Amino acid sequence: MDFKNLPKKKRFYIIITLTLVGILAWAFITALILTHDFNRKQVANSEEQEAVVNGIILTETKDDTKYWEIYSDTGKWDSNMGIAQLNKVIGNFYKDNEVTMSFESSKGTYNSKEGDITLYEDTFIVMKDGITLRADKLHWINSDSPIVAEGHIKIQKGKELLSTAEKIIISPEYDKFKITGNTVSKVYEDKK
Repeated sequence: MDFKNLPKKKRFYIIITLTLVGILAWAFITALILTHDFNRKQVANSEEQEAVVNGIILTETKDDTKYWEIYSDTGKWDSNMGIAQLNKVIGNFYKDNEVTMSFESSKGTYNSKEGDITLYEDTFIVMKDGITLRADKLHWINSDSPIVAEGHIKIQKGKELLSTAEKIIISPEYDKFKITGNTVSKVYEDKK
């Protein structure tokens, strides 16, 4: 079959078909070249999946009882480790569906496998009864365990109480606390 002897219409269709096949082959080869390393990296790192998220809200509720809630401006979620790394964290701890303690911290983590929350760097806490607490680190394990705060503790209740310590242990009911390690407490009389 001689190409020159074919009718113009058939030659036109053959040229168009060959052009389309060439363009599709070029696009397919280019896509393979561009994504070759991407596919290998994705398979090699399939165990390490991490997502960067803006505006994270985490909460724990069981049987219509809320235990805690956390809001974070930004964070990273590692699905294999089950850990959220949080930035600019604010939140609340609850007892009997009432806020008993609110907090704010520069950084924090939530471990979904263990169910614990750790706040660190510039942690500020306000208790229901008006006591405020500053600490370097706060660790909450679950609603039945005490909360442990450590590092440069400063406890204040209005103008009545000012304490500094290395560590504070807050009861699960958030109504009592124990301070330890180089503690200095000053209690003032409220003069009305």
